[in-house]
Amino acid sequence: MSFWNRLFGKPTPLTGELEALIRSTLASAYIDPYFGEDLNAAGAISDIVKSQQTVQIGIRLNYPAKLHQQKIHAALNPVLADLFANSAPLNAAKLTGYELKFFSEIPAHKGQRQEASRVKNIIAVASGKGGVGKSTTTVNLALALAAEGAQVAILDADLYGPSQPKLLGIPEGTTPATRDMRYYAPITAHGIKMMSMGVMVSEKTPLMWRGPVASETLQQLILQTLWGDLDYLLIDMPPGTGDIHITMAQSLAIAGAVIVTTPQDIALLDARKGIEMFQKVDIPVLGVIENMASHRCSACGYTDDIFGTDGGTMLAREWHTELLGSLPLDYKVRERSDSGLPMVISEPESEITKQYHDIALRLAANVARPDWVTPLPNISFVDD
Repeated sequence: MSFWNRLFGKPTPLTGELEALIRSTLASAYIDPYFGEDLNAAGAISDIVKSQQTVQIGIRLNYPAKLHQQKIHAALNPVLADLFANSAPLNAAKLTGYELKFFSEIPAHKGQRQEASRVKNIIAVASGKGGVGKSTTTVNLALALAAEGAQVAILDADLYGPSQPKLLGIPEGTTPATRDMRYYAPITAHGIKMMSMGVMVSEKTPLMWRGPVASETLQQLILQTLWGDLDYLLIDMPPGTGDIHITMAQSLAIAGAVIVTTPQDIALLDARKGIEMFQKVDIPVLGVIENMASHRCSACGYTDDIFGTDGGTMLAREWHTELLGSLPLDYKVRERSDSGLPMVISEPESEITKQYHDIALRLAANVARPDWVTPLPNISFVDD
């Protein structure tokens, strides 16, 4: 069944003149911040049809927008209301009303291996350096995407220091169910799925594995987890640029990588190494997220750039990628993370949560860009 039949049943097309009038009106009414252009130019407005005296306008987005569509609706409503009240051609055709309908069709990254064919897009979230808030950023982005209507999971690839079980409030001792003594069912929390070594061994048990053992274990986590149908699988990468990163690139068709950094020079140094590593394995960098960009005193309101300024902006410009957003240093983020209720869940109306949503949608829109579809890489390293 076609997209339009799913939305409208059996629609009746408008005349070319009336459809062109509505399209031009919509084009001038709203520039989508994630497409970077108007909805018509982005191909988001498909057939415009009528049912009796009502015109039905379908808007098809290639990123999840369950909440964001309310903003689009609010921007288009006044313009369309004015058009239908005052347009002579529409009045002559006895078309007196309109209805907007939204539909998200998230495209799948091409080149995915058969083992992960039900996962549309795999995104690596990396930092190069530990301690910059990568895992906290990952879980909040995942929850934001889920809140916008996507099916999302997290793979905690930091085998030696897994943190996603703690961030998601999964009780200690929780273990995944198994099937056929080989496959694992991911743990579900707050509407997203998660797999981590943190639910395979006790949180007090240190893993003392050499690279080959760690890589083999990670491959098992990837390929023996029953992810089901996913729009996005976010991989919380470990710090550095070692065996595990190479294993990920070899095992999966990663749609792209996101680099999390603070503005501090020492963090930027390692972030550059991370970007270069992804470039060498032909994984596009979808953007940079600047974390802990500034701190606003809760008592006096003074803003202090503790770790410097504009580091993420300069890094993105240097490597010809996008700054997806800057997040502040806020004690609430730490408190909510420690409690297992990340900001996006515990404070959905907060400014920081709105920033997470904005970054998540920019990321999703970038993943959907056809020019960023890449095949599985052939990995080789050459000294410059």
